[in-house]
Amino acid sequence: MTYIVAEPCVDLKDGACIDVCPVDCIYGLDDAEERIVWIAPDECIDCAACEPVCPVTAIFAEEDTPDQYKDWIQIHYDYFTDKDAAKAKVDELKPVEA
Repeated sequence: MTYIVAEPCVDLKDGACIDVCPVDCIYGLDDAEERIVWIAPDECIDCAACEPVCPVTAIFAEEDTPDQYKDWIQIHYDYFTDKDAAKAKVDELKPVEA
C-alpha cells in the first residue's frame, strides 16, 4: 500500500504534505513543470502524516481512493517509471486551463 495524490492537487501543490513527511518521499513541489506532487510508492512508509494536512483532500491511502480518482493510482506508479507518460495522463484527465 502507498498513498496517492489525486486531481484536487493538480495546479495547487500546497506543500503541507511535504512538510510533514518523515521520510521525504513526496516530490514535485520545487519543479515548476510539475502540476501535482508525487508520493514515491517504494519510499512511502504508510505513516499517513500527509493525508490530514492536505487542504484539498487530495491524498488517499491506495485502497481508500474514491472511485472518481481510481485512475490516479496507476498514474502515480507510472510516474516513477515513465514521468512523461504520467504527466501526459495528468494533462488528459485535467487539461491545463487557458
